[in-house]
Amino acid sequence: MSKPNNKFRKDRKTRILVSESEELMKFLMDKMPEKTRNNIKSLLTHRQVTVDEKAVTQYNHLLYPGQEVVINWSLVRDDKRSQDLKIIYEDAHIIVVDKPAGLLSIASDKEKEYTAYHQLTDYVRQNNPDHRIFIVHRLDRDTSGVMLFAKNEQVKHSLQEAWKDILVDRAYIAVVQGRVKEEEGTLKSWLKETKTMLMYSSSNPGDGQEAVTHYRVLQKTSKYSLLEIRLETGRKNQIRVHMQDMGHSIIGDKKYGSTSNPIGRLGLHAHILAFKHPVSGELMRFETEVPIKFARLFR
Repeated sequence: MSKPNNKFRKDRKTRILVSESEELMKFLMDKMPEKTRNNIKSLLTHRQVTVDEKAVTQYNHLLYPGQEVVINWSLVRDDKRSQDLKIIYEDAHIIVVDKPAGLLSIASDKEKEYTAYHQLTDYVRQNNPDHRIFIVHRLDRDTSGVMLFAKNEQVKHSLQEAWKDILVDRAYIAVVQGRVKEEEGTLKSWLKETKTMLMYSSSNPGDGQEAVTHYRVLQKTSKYSLLEIRLETGRKNQIRVHMQDMGHSIIGDKKYGSTSNPIGRLGLHAHILAFKHPVSGELMRFETEVPIKFARLFR
């Protein structure tokens, strides 16, 4: 990969005057030949390109002579996308990140660009366009917190195939509706999925995937309870279903029975991830802060 031209340093804005009519993507690729198509798509997705002072995200936006295109190399914060992926740790084999709520782990039919996978792919390809990342596990779109990615396929497979042995600790923080009476407890059921992709519990052994959830109350008010949750199993929507089963749905989780959304997001955060490094065997432990919006409910 060729080194970036100095005039496109990332510590300032780049201003380019349009001399002839053409589509924005072609214009940017012509003007910045050292950037990959994915690099430029990422700039557009994150609203870092403006045309005559208006942010433009469409690749085929038509430019006209005399217009000014500005690339802002500092990531623009969008109200709807209040924060982006934060890298907590990185080495030659893995990347550990703090994923914000609202960001998909990987692409869906409706969203291709705004994903943790896409952002990290752009990141690792800044130095080498052949670099890739690999999903090890996922978090729901509206769940924030610690996620682990592999930087090569061999590490991905070693992590996934020995996940139960490698995983040392995994804890979540949840804000649920109501005052939970029991200070701690365990929920066990067998999870199944409807045709509309809604998970639900069966109490019949073997009727679905076994799911075991442990919880401990950290704080509570008359309206809400703050729980620390640990999983024996990692089933789809497991925590959300089990909290509904307990009669204390996670706040903001309309899909699983919540009638309250005081913080404007799902009240679930992946708080702790501890595991043995897939190559060195070293114990790695990562702990993120409880989201401020959660804590404010208990002041």
